[in-house]
Amino acid sequence: MSRLRPASGAAARRKAEENNPAHVAAPMPGVVSTLAVAAGQEVKAGDVLLSIEAIKMETALHADRDGKIAEVLVKTGDQIDAKDLLLSFE
Repeated sequence: MSRLRPASGAAARRKAEENNPAHVAAPMPGVVSTLAVAAGQEVKAGDVLLSIEAIKMETALHADRDGKIAEVLVKTGDQIDAKDLLLSFE
């Protein structure tokens, strides 16, 4: 059985559950460049949650719905891999 290894220098993180609408997953490997939310914060659909930098390009992740942030599992500067759980909604 092969084990998945995180991107170089990245710590092993929980993966987002594919069919869980409360989970926000990393769309690609990279580094968290900005974090715009905190646990307990209310957000509206379209609000920026965080940004990821990969290969000198920055991608912002936006809330797909209104809600309250339950937990934030990353911080600025963290290396992440695709499908890592970044944050979750209540």
